[in-house]
Amino acid sequence: MQPFVDSSDLVMDGPALAARMDRDGYLFVRGLLPKDELRALRRAFLALADGAGWLDPAHDPMAAVANPAAACVDPQAPFLEVLRPFYVREDVQAIKHHPNIVALFERMFGEEVLVHPLMVIRNIFPQRPDFTTRAHQDYVHIQGTERCYAAWIPLHDCPVEMGGLQIAAGSHKSGVRDFAVSSGAGGLEVTDPLAGQWVSGDFEAGDAVIFHSLTVHKGMPNVSDRLRQSVDPRYQRASEPVCEVSMRPYADMFTWDEVYAGWRSTGLQYYWEKQNPTVVPFDRRYYDRRDEMAFAMAEAGDETARAALLRIVQRDPRPDKVRRANDMLAALDAARAAAQ
Repeated sequence: MQPFVDSSDLVMDGPALAARMDRDGYLFVRGLLPKDELRALRRAFLALADGAGWLDPAHDPMAAVANPAAACVDPQAPFLEVLRPFYVREDVQAIKHHPNIVALFERMFGEEVLVHPLMVIRNIFPQRPDFTTRAHQDYVHIQGTERCYAAWIPLHDCPVEMGGLQIAAGSHKSGVRDFAVSSGAGGLEVTDPLAGQWVSGDFEAGDAVIFHSLTVHKGMPNVSDRLRQSVDPRYQRASEPVCEVSMRPYADMFTWDEVYAGWRSTGLQYYWEKQNPTVVPFDRRYYDRRDEMAFAMAEAGDETARAALLRIVQRDPRPDKVRRANDMLAALDAARAAAQ
């Protein structure tokens, strides 16, 4: 695995950023965001994690040493219980609007930026390789324009042993790639191993890696003893279409009114309405293909299907499909209990 190409020296040069992104499908930028602001978010998250029993009580909560017995992952209920109060915080939602990162995209695009209302928040327990996000492309999940870009931003220093992000350099130029059902986030993974293309490296708080929606990327196993937290805001040209799923809070856990209920300021509430973006429907063909594979695997007793089934239950709008997924989850639970 090769190190990231550092693009920090290009931050003020929009055309150079665009050319580097076109070539590699990603930009790694050191010190893009203020360390203190990110560490304040980490403190807030760890306070919630501590209250939920996620941390080892023998250590200071800010050490983030995990309690292995509490390990959970999105979309399991214990994970979402901690995520909900963190997600609605005004400072959490504000970080995606930080002028340092918005200005970078303005220079790279040469036009107005739409900050996606949806933002993904991640927490990865250590010593649980089964929780590691598999190789995937964001476009399958977010759609709209292909020229959409995620920024992966850890809330703390993140050496590789904590399980940072890997990018397959140049992998954004071949469209949507073939995929299979997996146990990681999103319930699917790209099947091409992309040998020789993977890059990664250590992060300090404030560093970010920005990548195209078709760039294949994956998490690395967290082999430390600490929780790893990151946020994934997304950005695109305001003139291009955005998918309806990106206009809603994550996993439809809330309405925006519920998110904003405790905020002190209205400045960032419904900010996108001033831009009047073109919103397009979500095409479920990729998920339908994933889900049919997951159903077949579950019928065969394959636990790998569980993540995809949980996502159907949580997010699919079709009641018959949700019932089928619930039935299959119950069958997997019964088989697991019988085997113990």
